Amino acid sequence: MPANIEIKAQVHDRPALEARVQTLAGDAVAVIEQDDCFFECAQGRLKLRDFGNGQGELIAYERPDQPGPATSSYTRTATADPAGLRDVLLRSLVTAGRVVKSRTLYIVGRTRIHIDQVDGLGAYMELEVVLEPGEAPAAGLAEAQQLVAALEIHAADLCDGAYVDLLATSGPR
Repeated sequence: MPANIEIKAQVHDRPALEARVQTLAGDAVAVIEQDDCFFECAQGRLKLRDFGNGQGELIAYERPDQPGPATSSYTRTATADPAGLRDVLLRSLVTAGRVVKSRTLYIVGRTRIHIDQVDGLGAYMELEVVLEPGEAPAAGLAEAQQLVAALEIHAADLCDGAYVDLLATSGPR
C-alpha cells in the first residue's frame, strides 16, 4: 500500500508562504479544484474526491490524528463518474462531511506541497513526502522536518486531523 509522511498547518500569511515555497519549488504545477465527500467507515477514512471535470477518485486512508508529521497509508481508485459513484455510496453509507477546496500544487523532489483554500476554514498548507515501497518512514520524516523549517511553519500552526474534522469543530484552531 502506498504511504507518505504528511504534515498539515494553518496558514496566516499566504503570500509569504507562497514566496518561500516558490523559492524551493519554482512555479506551481497546477491549481486543482476538489470536492471531497467523506463517508463513515469502520477503519480509517473513506472519501470520494470530485475534480469537477467529470473525473474523480475514491480514496481509503489511515493516518493518526496528531499534530506534526504522520505516516499515511492509502489506496486510490480513479472514476470517470464521481457523481454516479457518490449516489451509489450515499445509498448505503453515512456521510461524515464534505470539504470543498482549491489546491495549488508545488513539487519539491518527491514531496508534494499543497497550499489549500478551504471553504469555511481559510488557508492551509499540506506537505506529503511520498515514500518508496518498503521505505522506512524515518527518511521521509527527516525530509518533512527540513521542509517545515525551510517554510517557517510554526508548531502552533500544525493540525492534528483532516479538514473534515476542522470543519466539524467549526473552524480553524
